Amino acid sequence: MSHSYYNKQWAEAQRALVDIIQQETPAEPPLPDTDRYAVFQMLATLYVKYIQIFRALEQAYDQIVHPQKRRVLRHVLDGVMGRVLELKHEMMNLECSEYHYFDDVLADLKLTPSDVEIPVPRYFVMERLKPLREREKVLGQILAKMGPKDMHKDTGGPRMSLEDAVRLIQIHERARQGRLRAEIMLRITENSRRSRKQPPTLHPDVAATTIQKVWKGFSQRRRTRRDREEEMTFLGMAAPSTQVILKNTPMSLALRTEETRRRVQERHEMEYQQALEVIRDKIQETQGPDIKETLMDQIRQWFIECRDTTGKFPEYPEEDDGGSAAIFKMKTPEELEDELKEKEEAKDGKKSKKGKKKKEKKGKKGKKGKKKKDDDDEEEEEGWKMTPSSFVPAVCEGSDAYTGVWQRRDESGNYSQQYDTELVREEKRKEVEEEVRVQVDELMRAELKNLKMAVDRDKGKKKGKKKGKKKGKKKKKGKKGKKKDKDLTPDRTTEDLYEELVTQGIIIRTPQIKLADFEGDYSYLGTTLRDAGVEPMPSLSDVRRLVTELGILPLGSAAVHEKAPLTKSILLTGPRGTGKRMLVHAICQETGANLFDLSAANLAGKYPGKDGLKMLMHLVFKVGRALQPSVIYISDCERMCKKKVPKSDPTDPKRLKKELPKALKTIKSEDRLLLVGTSRCPFDAEMKPLMSCYNRIILIPRPDYTSRHLLWRRLITKYNGVLTSHLDVSSLSKVTDGYTPGHMVTAVQQVLTDRRIQQLSKKHLQAVEFVAPLARIDPVFAEEEDSFKAWYAKTPMGKKRAKLAESNEEEGKGDGKGDKGKKGKKGKKGKGKKGGKKGKKKKKKKK
Repeated sequence: MSHSYYNKQWAEAQRALVDIIQQETPAEPPLPDTDRYAVFQMLATLYVKYIQIFRALEQAYDQIVHPQKRRVLRHVLDGVMGRVLELKHEMMNLECSEYHYFDDVLADLKLTPSDVEIPVPRYFVMERLKPLREREKVLGQILAKMGPKDMHKDTGGPRMSLEDAVRLIQIHERARQGRLRAEIMLRITENSRRSRKQPPTLHPDVAATTIQKVWKGFSQRRRTRRDREEEMTFLGMAAPSTQVILKNTPMSLALRTEETRRRVQERHEMEYQQALEVIRDKIQETQGPDIKETLMDQIRQWFIECRDTTGKFPEYPEEDDGGSAAIFKMKTPEELEDELKEKEEAKDGKKSKKGKKKKEKKGKKGKKGKKKKDDDDEEEEEGWKMTPSSFVPAVCEGSDAYTGVWQRRDESGNYSQQYDTELVREEKRKEVEEEVRVQVDELMRAELKNLKMAVDRDKGKKKGKKKGKKKGKKKKKGKKGKKKDKDLTPDRTTEDLYEELVTQGIIIRTPQIKLADFEGDYSYLGTTLRDAGVEPMPSLSDVRRLVTELGILPLGSAAVHEKAPLTKSILLTGPRGTGKRMLVHAICQETGANLFDLSAANLAGKYPGKDGLKMLMHLVFKVGRALQPSVIYISDCERMCKKKVPKSDPTDPKRLKKELPKALKTIKSEDRLLLVGTSRCPFDAEMKPLMSCYNRIILIPRPDYTSRHLLWRRLITKYNGVLTSHLDVSSLSKVTDGYTPGHMVTAVQQVLTDRRIQQLSKKHLQAVEFVAPLARIDPVFAEEEDSFKAWYAKTPMGKKRAKLAESNEEEGKGDGKGDKGKKGKKGKKGKGKKGGKKGKKKKKKKK
């Protein structure tokens, strides 16, 4: 793609963004809405539109090479990303559920589920490649010093069982016998050939005709088969083969072009940074003295004007008020003098306000009767209101910067999209003016002080001592502050602490896993089932979306994490093999985060005692804040909150039960730290202590049919299998209901061995081959899935969801009772019309 393509893409995204901002910021504030269904439809529509804009801006930011455009684009991209997270939390609070379905919204907007897939911004890792590579190098060096024994202990892999060892020996023995049998059969066939008589020779013309006939038939059949495969691949009815992927296809060429554009980005960024320094130095040398002289002349002129109008020299603005910059805001000396008087009057007015408050309290007592009527009116107007956004102003700023600078800028001469020199000069001139202004302020304050002293000598007044005392008192007040936590390692560097945690096995290396590897299809019946009153189980696509929104996007961007709703911890729960640990590794890889393993099995025998535990938590959070983003991982976290722990358990899983909630309270919006726990049986733990550590729950179910169909196709091609018409993937997906992705991976690995891959050209792969490995594994039964549903219903979010459903049912019943009251039937508390009115009031309050 060319530069103009991505510029047009940015322009289209900005136009869509302007339209949606106008919708979000109306001239008059909207009235509260009591229709929850209409509110959700409005939020879902905004959410889907913001995701489309986010996708376009992310792709444009990844490929635009102009360094100054990328800064404006990054500002808008972070704002849109944060707004997506705000809308997600609004829907979670409204629906009391982490999962939402947009089937009807997508149908109205004529979109597919892939059009609203949330991408992970590539700049999370691309802009931190150098520090991440250096950190990986240091981690490798530390692990190399530890030696292979410690590395083997960290992996914690189980030893081979007796059955596996016997099976391995049997395989090798059968292979040896097969090779001997093949040698014997080869000798027999050679002897039989020698004993046979040679066939009579054909005429050369007949032989040539026979060869031509056979070759033409073979080549035509091969050409036909190849054309058919290309047609089926183009239509999307067959997966592309590995041979086609390796060729110079348009997709591979597009990927190469993207890589070259990223290299151009780095080169242009280096040139831009060098130009910033050069142009700034040049402006400071050539224009710095002139700027200084003009500023001093203007300030002196202001001194004289104030002296002429007010009869005395003015007070020089302080640095907090902007210094001399406050003078040049198109204000007359009289206006500045009035502002200074207002500040003095405001200080004196604080004392008088205290006396007025006592009078207001007396007046409030007499107005209580009137306020009750107003409160009743306010209750009738209660409803849902959109909380004010922290990201819409940032989006507006970025849009204004685009329209003011880049929308109509002529770039016909900048074909290579390098930095704009004029914009750099304007920016650096402002910086130089600011630096010179600070210097001029110091000089002019001293000059004004000398002028006042000269005037005071003439009048015989001395006013210098009182002001100094007042300033001293203000400084003493500023010294008081909150007590900081004690630093247990004040004399140690971050590198030293990092090395200690690596040697102890607390910081571990994450495998190269991306979020896209967690594959699963969209839930196409979510809205239909929820409208019918049935709570659907989320699909794997919904899980991937929720992990992106709650874990990856806030951790990856510091600007988003500071303003977005804070998520301190996540609990990933589901049956064995659903990919919980894989998601933890994907979060770390997509954001470039460190991984701290605080699992009970990993902490056994490390940092013993209370002092050791305090030191451990101090080291983890200190290094995590210094090298953020960081992820703190706890596997089998339900063991920490069990009522009783077996005495034979040497890991002491309850060790972090008290310290972990205290440490989580210290996490602020500036700290990009995330606690992620995984659990196979959360129903074994007590609910209150578990929910005190994890404020968001992501329930991972077993895959449905569409996800299983997708997983089988992807896994078979990943492990060098070939998808042919002989392999019935649909039947295989139907038969393997209840099996998790982990079970599928083990089955594929056992079937697609090196020997079986070599035989694929002669013996096609069939679905029956995968049944035998799966038969040895117990699937996830419906009873286990029901236990997860029942446990989730007891969580705080599940209880809110149940109350919401009950209120909806009661509202329906209340409508019927109100109609009966109008007909004149008796009720418990009232008759006739009164009963109907009471039913209406209850309905309004519940809404």
